[in-house]
Amino acid sequence: MNIETLLAREFPLEPGLIYLNHAAVAPWPRRTAEAVQRFAEENLHRGAASYGAWQQTEKALRAQCARLLNAASTDDIAFQKNTSEALSVVAHGFPWTAGDNVVIGDAEFPSNRIVWESLRAFGVDVRTVTLAKCADPEQTLIAATNARTRLLSSSSVQYASGLRLNLGKLGDLCRKRGIAFCVDAIQGLGVFPHDVQAMNIDFLMADAHKWLLGPEGIAIFYCRPEWRDRLTLRQYGWHMVEDAGNYDRSDWTIAAGARRFECGSSNMLGIHALHASLSLLLEIGVFEIERRVLAGAERLFDGIAQRHALELLSSTAPGRYAGIVTFRHRERSAPELHARLREHKVICAPRGGGVRFSPHFYNAFEQLDAALAYAAE
Repeated sequence: MNIETLLAREFPLEPGLIYLNHAAVAPWPRRTAEAVQRFAEENLHRGAASYGAWQQTEKALRAQCARLLNAASTDDIAFQKNTSEALSVVAHGFPWTAGDNVVIGDAEFPSNRIVWESLRAFGVDVRTVTLAKCADPEQTLIAATNARTRLLSSSSVQYASGLRLNLGKLGDLCRKRGIAFCVDAIQGLGVFPHDVQAMNIDFLMADAHKWLLGPEGIAIFYCRPEWRDRLTLRQYGWHMVEDAGNYDRSDWTIAAGARRFECGSSNMLGIHALHASLSLLLEIGVFEIERRVLAGAERLFDGIAQRHALELLSSTAPGRYAGIVTFRHRERSAPELHARLREHKVICAPRGGGVRFSPHFYNAFEQLDAALAYAAE
């Protein structure tokens, strides 16, 4: 089956619908919907009679995640409910001392801002860096660090502007200074490679419901092995111990791997769904997905430039964009433009002072051209 036939099968969206909102909540591929349907039917007719097989799917999903991130081991992978929960595990488990600080950019999604600001109650300062129109955002972030900076946290792609950070450069700079590097990958993972080893990433988290084409309620959390014992656990339960299946055992030991961050029962529904979604992404290949997503962004750049009524807000610099393209109408407000696009069944979002288009690798150029034509009316 060639790739276009595969994509037509996997994304049978409603006729006339132009879905450009993967930076918010993505539609599921067909195989994901079918996996959930099979799981529901199994629960209906057999309950958890095959729970051992479910655990094998969970094991397979950890292997997929490790492959996607080039993690050294599946022991480095944990599952959380969402990006915010994983960020909280890091922020409130990190070995802070009063007077320490954390560095973030000024345009982070609230998940990657509020969690750090909550540490002010413990004497930890938050240094916020302005990245708009910055020629070298990585160096600008590092320039804000000092001897008391313990951690730097950044999105791989900024949710509103679409600005893409050079994670390898930022990771190298952090490693040289002994600063922990945390990546909120929700707007980049599933679009371009996030090699946690090559990029010197200490912590990475991403919910499944955006570019990973999965459901809400399950997130990937990577923790570099050196940090596992250094994060203080704030939640405890039966699932995060080493001998998790031995319910009669009175003593317990915290699991050696990242499962220590999973205090209770697994989200088996989410696991089955995400396993199916990742099978598609890995089948297509991350480099082919990146090529297609960047080509879509470039098509939008060209189309916006050709329409005087529209003004691009996202960067077009090579290496600085991924799947998010934000623009505005010169005469209409962002809410008005968004409402008009909705009338034409263009699914997008008002963000960053304009409207945000976020097409994935399966969106055809014809859809992008049609969406821009509606926007410029």
